[in-house]
Amino acid sequence: MAKSTLSASHFGKDFVWGVSTAAFQIEGESLGHGKGPSIWDIFTKKENTIRNGDQADIACDYYHRYEEDILLMKSMNIKNFRFSISWTRILPNGIGTVNEQGIAFYKKVIACCLEHSIEPWVTLYHWDLPQALEDKGGWANRKIIDWFTEFTTVCAMAFGDQVKHWMVLNEPMVFTGAGYFLGVHAPGKKGLKNFLPAVHHVVLCQAMGAKILKRLVPNALIGTTFSCSQISAYRNTKRDRHAAVKADALLNRLFIEPALGLGYPISDAPVLKRLRPFIQPNDMNDCKFNFDFIGLQNYTREKVKHSFFVPYLHAKIVKASKRNVKTTLMDWEVYPPSIFHIIEKFSAYSQIKKIFITENGAAFKDVVKNGNVDDQQRLQFLQDHILQVHKAQQSGLNVHGYFIWTLTDNFEWAEGYHARFGLVHIDFKSLRRTIKTSGKWFAQFLEK
Repeated sequence: MAKSTLSASHFGKDFVWGVSTAAFQIEGESLGHGKGPSIWDIFTKKENTIRNGDQADIACDYYHRYEEDILLMKSMNIKNFRFSISWTRILPNGIGTVNEQGIAFYKKVIACCLEHSIEPWVTLYHWDLPQALEDKGGWANRKIIDWFTEFTTVCAMAFGDQVKHWMVLNEPMVFTGAGYFLGVHAPGKKGLKNFLPAVHHVVLCQAMGAKILKRLVPNALIGTTFSCSQISAYRNTKRDRHAAVKADALLNRLFIEPALGLGYPISDAPVLKRLRPFIQPNDMNDCKFNFDFIGLQNYTREKVKHSFFVPYLHAKIVKASKRNVKTTLMDWEVYPPSIFHIIEKFSAYSQIKKIFITENGAAFKDVVKNGNVDDQQRLQFLQDHILQVHKAQQSGLNVHGYFIWTLTDNFEWAEGYHARFGLVHIDFKSLRRTIKTSGKWFAQFLEK
């Protein structure tokens, strides 16, 4: 089927279409209305952490303009909206006193969505850990299981009567790897001594949060999301193939397999043996949860080669810019078959009930000309990837929905405002919203 003739109707009436966002990246009002500081509020204030020294104090000002953005979605025929809840907007100190202004804000957002026939899909944790808890060790402290239990319970009790789709965590490999091993994301910690305990406690919270939601909101569908990329050997050598297997175990399998009752992929990534000191009796049973669905978030593929100089793993990702391939502004290879491969890979797990693509999109350099943003590269990227999702569906693979990252340009973590992923352009001085060519196309795609 040609790209030009493909529309949402070809996927069937039950296939879910939507857009994804995250609280810290869009909301602004960073320390107002009772909100406490998160690790990202603190991290962004440090020197040389964010490109151009950008700040998220205002971001997209979604906190004050959520109704405008929800009406934009309605005008674009978008029926499903994935957003996250800021932990410190609900519990400013991470635990203890509840901020009723925060509860009221998200209730207004949810009510506005439902008023305009848009289904809210809520992510509990999208990287903005309360700084008060990070000061006590954050994800590396086992007590976070209790802290996360409290946060989950408050959210379930406050919003469970209106929200029917929940995701516990967003991309645990990214926020543990970038935040607790490489130090390039908040809270800026480095090394295995931080990474390994964080991994295990995240896996436990992933299941614990899901169990609480299932108990308190029994009619809801409970999921969680994973970052994943097709990973293959840079060269067809035994060492590179072995390196690719290790990288795949860490990047694609580390957080899903314990939830499925398969344990950690230690045999393929022996460095994970070092998790054992953090595993207490019955932990591996407590890691398990039978999710109603999982979200997969795919942007690219990775090529991996053996590297003696990389400690613990001896594997290294070869940057796309070094491989003479088409790239996005993030230096990620544009490779649409990766999303088919990932759907195929995760469909092979018989325990997974349903798969949704909960993020896919691209950052390119956008130009505003005569009040328009003609983002042909992003349009092509989305069409090509949706075509691969359709191929997966037609092949009988277990995929039931697709969410674009993201609705509006936003604060893209360490990239600041440099990397624009939105279907809607934002002028970060005036905060004016302009639907890009890709957004207009998506609206037509959903209308057919």
